[in-house]
Amino acid sequence: MAAAHVILDYDGEAAGFRAEVRAWLAANLPEDWPPQAGERSPEERAKFRQEWNEKLYAAGWICASWPAEYGGRGLSQLESLILAEEFSRAKAPLRADWFGDTLVGPTILRWGTEEQKSTFIPRILRGEISWCQGFSEPDAGSDLASLRTSARLEQDGEDGGHWVINGQKTWTTRADEADYIFLLARTEPDEPRHKGISYLLVPMRQPGVEVHPIEQIDGAAEFSEVFLTDARAPAGAVVGGRGNGWTVAMTTLGFERGVSSSMSHQRFEKELAGIIDLARERGATADPLTRDRLVQQWMKVQLIKFGNQRLLFDALNGTHQADALRATTKLWWSRTHQDTLDLAIDLLGPDGQVLTGDPAGEGSWIPGVGLRRGRPDYPASALQRAFLFSRSDTIGGGTSEIQLGIIAERILKLPRAR
Repeated sequence: MAAAHVILDYDGEAAGFRAEVRAWLAANLPEDWPPQAGERSPEERAKFRQEWNEKLYAAGWICASWPAEYGGRGLSQLESLILAEEFSRAKAPLRADWFGDTLVGPTILRWGTEEQKSTFIPRILRGEISWCQGFSEPDAGSDLASLRTSARLEQDGEDGGHWVINGQKTWTTRADEADYIFLLARTEPDEPRHKGISYLLVPMRQPGVEVHPIEQIDGAAEFSEVFLTDARAPAGAVVGGRGNGWTVAMTTLGFERGVSSSMSHQRFEKELAGIIDLARERGATADPLTRDRLVQQWMKVQLIKFGNQRLLFDALNGTHQADALRATTKLWWSRTHQDTLDLAIDLLGPDGQVLTGDPAGEGSWIPGVGLRRGRPDYPASALQRAFLFSRSDTIGGGTSEIQLGIIAERILKLPRAR
C-alpha cells in the first residue's frame, strides 16, 4: 500500500506562485537534501537550522501571510497553503515558532496597538524573542474563566505606571526558555468573571517570576509551572483593551485550534507513511487485521485532508458553510493521531517497551512537535516519544470534553448541561 502525496492544481496566479516556491527551494536546498538519519552531527544540524532560518527570513517565507508593512509578504490563505505544500513536498523545514509565529504574533496584529506591533512583530520575525503562553492555572484549565491570577495597575511617574501581577500558571510550554509570557489576569475583580480579564505581555526575565519544570512521562520537561509574585509589566502591556482579555484570548485559541488545521494533514501523512514502512519492514502487512488498521488510519488522515480543504475553500469563497465541520476538526485529528500512534506501538510489539533512543543525542525531533529532550537515562526513540506526547492531543488547546460541549451547544443547539 502506498501513501499518495496529493497536491491540488490551482490555476492562474496560484500556479505561478507554486512555481516560484519550487524554484526557490531548488536554488537554496543543499544538493544532498534531505539528509539521511544520523548523517549529520548535532553541531552540523544546528548550523544548518541557523543558516536556513536566515535564508527563510531574507526570502520573506517566515510568517509570509503577515502584512507587508510588518515584514510579511501578505500571502493569501491559498498561497500560504501552497507554500506549506511545497516545503512539505521537498521535506524542507519551514520555521514555525508556535507561540510567536502562530499565536501571539497574529493576536498582536489583530488587537495590538501600533506601538505593540512595532515593538514585537519585527523581533518575532527575526527570531530575536521567544514566548510562552500563560492561560491555564491549577484550578482553571478547562474552566479558564475561573482564573485567579491578578494584575493591579500602579501609577508612578508620567509613563502611565505599571502592572503588578500575582498568581500561578501551569502547563506552560517552554517557560524556561521564554523572554515573554502572554497571559490572562483578572484586572477588574468586581466585574463578571468573563468581563474582568485582561491579556498582558509580561517579561519573563525579572524578579518575581519563578519557573519550575514539570517532568513528563518520557523524561522531557518542556512544560513548567510559573509563579508570579509582584511581577511587573508596563501599563501599555495590555493587548486589546483593559477587561477585553477573554475576547482576545478566544482569538488566540482560534489560531491554536484552527490556523494550522489547513496544514495539519501533511504531518500526519508523513508520520503514517513512516509507520507503513515500519509495518513492511516487520512483515506485519501479511496480517489482514494489520492491513485493515493501516487502511483505516490512512482513510482517517485523508478525511482530515479533505476537511481541511473544505475549510480552506469555504473561507476563500466566503460561503461560511463549513462552521459545523470547523468545530469538529480538533476533536477528529486529535483522536485520529492517538489511534495512529497506538497502531505504531502495536506494530513494535514487545520491542516497543525497549528504549531505543540515543542517550547521548540532543533529543528526538517529532513532526509537528519539535525537538523533545529527555533524560539521558530514559532514551526513548522518536516514535516512542511521539506516542507518549500524543496522549496530550485530546487535552491541549481544549479538551475533547470541552470540544464536545461546544459542538452540542453551538452547533447542535442542545440545551446546556446543568
